[in-house]
Amino acid sequence: MLTNCKIFVAKTAGFCFGVDRAVKIVYNMLDSRNNVVTLGPIIHNPNVVSDLKARGVYPRDISEVKKGDTAVIRSHGVAAQVYEQLKEKGADIVDATCPFVSRIHRIASESYDKGQAVLIAGDAEHPEVVGIRGHCRGESFVFSTAQEFEELVKSHDFSAGASIMAQTTFNRNVWCDCLELFERLLPQATVYDTICNATQERQREAAEMAAKADVMIIVGGLHSSNTLKLKAVCENICGRCYHVEDAKGLRECGIDLSGAHIIGISAGASTPAYIIKEVQQTMSEMLNNVDEEFNFEEELEKTLKKIHIGMKVEGVVTDINNGEVAVDIGTKHTGYIPSSEFSDDPSVKPEDTVKVGDTLNLIVLKTNDQEGIVTLSKKKVDAFLGFEKVMEAKEADAVLEGTVTNVVKGGVLVSSNGVKVFVPASQAAPRRDFDLNELLKKPVKFKVLEVNEAKQRAVGSIRAVEREERAAAQAAFFENAQIGSEVEGVVKSITDYGVFVDLGGVDGLIRRMDLSWKRIKHPSDVVSVGDKITVKIKDIDDETKKVSLIYKKDSENPWEIFTANYEVGQTVKATVVSITSFGAFAQIIDGIDGLIHISQIANQRVNNVADILSVGQEVECKITEIDADKKRISLSIRALLPEDEETAEETVEEPAETEAETEE
Repeated sequence: MLTNCKIFVAKTAGFCFGVDRAVKIVYNMLDSRNNVVTLGPIIHNPNVVSDLKARGVYPRDISEVKKGDTAVIRSHGVAAQVYEQLKEKGADIVDATCPFVSRIHRIASESYDKGQAVLIAGDAEHPEVVGIRGHCRGESFVFSTAQEFEELVKSHDFSAGASIMAQTTFNRNVWCDCLELFERLLPQATVYDTICNATQERQREAAEMAAKADVMIIVGGLHSSNTLKLKAVCENICGRCYHVEDAKGLRECGIDLSGAHIIGISAGASTPAYIIKEVQQTMSEMLNNVDEEFNFEEELEKTLKKIHIGMKVEGVVTDINNGEVAVDIGTKHTGYIPSSEFSDDPSVKPEDTVKVGDTLNLIVLKTNDQEGIVTLSKKKVDAFLGFEKVMEAKEADAVLEGTVTNVVKGGVLVSSNGVKVFVPASQAAPRRDFDLNELLKKPVKFKVLEVNEAKQRAVGSIRAVEREERAAAQAAFFENAQIGSEVEGVVKSITDYGVFVDLGGVDGLIRRMDLSWKRIKHPSDVVSVGDKITVKIKDIDDETKKVSLIYKKDSENPWEIFTANYEVGQTVKATVVSITSFGAFAQIIDGIDGLIHISQIANQRVNNVADILSVGQEVECKITEIDADKKRISLSIRALLPEDEETAEETVEEPAETEAETEE
């Protein structure tokens, strides 16, 4: 046994955000979808892949995907053409690509569109790099060392420009070594630091731990790229560094613990937490490996131990009959779990959930020493374990899922992991006038605000999750949004001056003048609350984050229609829409008005326009001038009338303002 030896586990060990997200996506689909497949292993960890196979989810090559399959694109991402191939096959696509990898896809695609060469730091055979190159739609280049980068620059012409980026799990030290070369050999290149922060932090923490440890253990798939890079970082610092896949691998690797005082454990981004825990426990057992002799008297005493109400015990299933489960709890008693105490869900049948030989954690409800019977509960243990998950979620500030089961005074109750969490109305309703009954029986996401372990009570918030999701959606929108691009949204509210549109976490405003080319009395004449519409981004204020939108279509621009169909000298029919002291405005087509000046209304002197014309009157007139730049049109009724000799020589002084009030 080694004395005074301590084991430390890195805080950053295990699943990164992207991997955790991808794995959860697959597991969450198991109850709602059939024929779920993944394009390759969902992560580079055989334990997770094996568990998914046991649940019917197999990794497939794209050639093996069939119509009706639900194809999950893993966190590494895929080439753009793979999406098209899946659509052609009739597969349902679920995209679990890590958002950080998706960002690199956009950078690579945009760089290639600009005519820039795309250079990627990474492993050319790694699926993430293969996916990135598949978004360039042409030639791209990969390097894994500073030397390879130098050779690449010497053998190719990058004078037209270049974009340099990295695989998210690329070795941070190698990247730093290359930065000086980027600036010296390709000063015109744009460099994007795309190494994932989680990868950077994991490598940094592991390096610090390796500097203090006598032995380092790196846990993860033997073929996992980020795990291999983590080992490479540590073995340059710590002489005894071992890469193991799981606890079994730890026992088989021939680890040398001689003289060790500090043992460090870190793990790759695709390593589940339970495997890290098993390795830690196995390491502790190896450090304290003392043979223990079998003690018959001790074992006999176990069978005679006292059982009391509320005691936690382990039971091995011996029989299942009519919903009642018989268990051996290691004493002289016979244990029974009534069907009512098996699960909180009445639809769950014990015979479908457990089998003879399974070990269950139970709580004693009642004892009968005379008959040697103990009544046990499994659902109370489930609720207890569920509350532990609730407390863990509080500590980790994690999101939980549940179903609203009751509307009570002051809020709602959400059932999650067998625990009912109270959510106050202020944390459940999206607005003050909201009816909480609309949430009843619906699935929700929430965060835990408070826990009372003694009373087994918890308070949660649905709105906290909605706020975070909205903030994330806002960040994603402003990262990708560009002036002139089209986006989809839902009409949120309508005012006299315009329409507010929910773009998914961001509200945009369509001002009245940008709603329609036609004359409208009110914005509600064009759209209604709840309408799904496509709009164009007109402007984005980077400081205030206000977004201006356009709903009217360029193809419906009345000036384009007018100039294509009308010309000077043409006779048209127009409808008078307004009268002024200096003339009348008449609509030729929707959105296009022309001015009939007072001098052009009749072949005689006119003192009052309203004496001759009225709003709504249709008149025949001649187009005498078109100023497309200033959006002005001049019309004349007089030009179509015979000239009166007595009035021909009379002149009328024109007012200074003669602009036609046409809407753009």
